[in-house]
Amino acid sequence: MTIDWAHFTPWASLLGGVVLGLASAIFILFNGRILGISGILGGLMSPRMGDIGWRVFFFLGMAAAPAVFAWLAPAGFLSAPRIDASYGLVVVAGLLVGLGTRYGSGCTSGHGVCGLSRLSPRSLVATLTFMGAGFATVFVVRHLF
Repeated sequence: MTIDWAHFTPWASLLGGVVLGLASAIFILFNGRILGISGILGGLMSPRMGDIGWRVFFFLGMAAAPAVFAWLAPAGFLSAPRIDASYGLVVVAGLLVGLGTRYGSGCTSGHGVCGLSRLSPRSLVATLTFMGAGFATVFVVRHLF
């Protein structure tokens, strides 16, 4: 196994993890809610009065954040990601992830960041399952096909 040093970004990854951890902690402290994307989106699918606004603004912020970052970042800081899959495959993968979050009662951000920090056994099992399935998928796609 070799490291792709041209794309190895430990400091940016560490900073992203710290920001996500702080956002999760602030969200639960001020709102008493878990910062899990599937739960926030699920609340929009079956909305309750008085619970819609913050969810909509959360998703608007998620959609606007990349554009704001690109505008503030130095020139050449970002490069377009390369996705080696068709649009159809990306859509199918997204639907499968959505289905998995419903069966798993949460997504990777809810279980992996918030659940593990609360020492939730269910989140530990879910996170190990997410990671194991991801490892197996990469192995099968890269080595068996």
